[in-house]
Amino acid sequence: MVAQELDSLSIKKENGLIIEEMSITKEEYNPLAPAKAAFYSTILPGLGQAYNKKYWKIPIIYAGMGVGIYFYIQNDNDYNRFRDAYKRRLAGYTDDEFWGGNEEPIVSTDRLIDAQKDSSKNKNLSIVVTGVFYLLNIIDANVDAHLKQFNVNEDLSLEPNFNINPINSQANYGVSLKYNVK
Repeated sequence: MVAQELDSLSIKKENGLIIEEMSITKEEYNPLAPAKAAFYSTILPGLGQAYNKKYWKIPIIYAGMGVGIYFYIQNDNDYNRFRDAYKRRLAGYTDDEFWGGNEEPIVSTDRLIDAQKDSSKNKNLSIVVTGVFYLLNIIDANVDAHLKQFNVNEDLSLEPNFNINPINSQANYGVSLKYNVK
């Protein structure tokens, strides 16, 4: 069980007649959270994003992987059609789907060879696209878990600074960095 409140600080701020009360809580730093998110995304794509509570990223991951798989299946079917027609032509048949009703083929035998090469190349590219989306899913879950634990509070601030020198009445420009250690 992860403790939600390790440090709690209450601040009362008085602005004239209005009293504001703020409560600052620090969450426990979990060094295994990024590894856990990456592991979950490795097991099931999108599970690491659910662990990080970034649910809107899950459809993007599945859409990218689904497009890659769809085009792999489409190019595999085209490759098989071209290969089967080429084999039938080598066997001496003239009844494949790329042969017209005339004595001349609609698609030449050389073009069938080129179409097989193109379909094979596109199949490989589809596998690469699917793999890239799978890896991006894992990397995104890991980086997002790291960034969830990034300290973003008022203890560290960078502000522009403008002062007037009282001796010679010239403007001094600068940048100030505040760092509060608690």
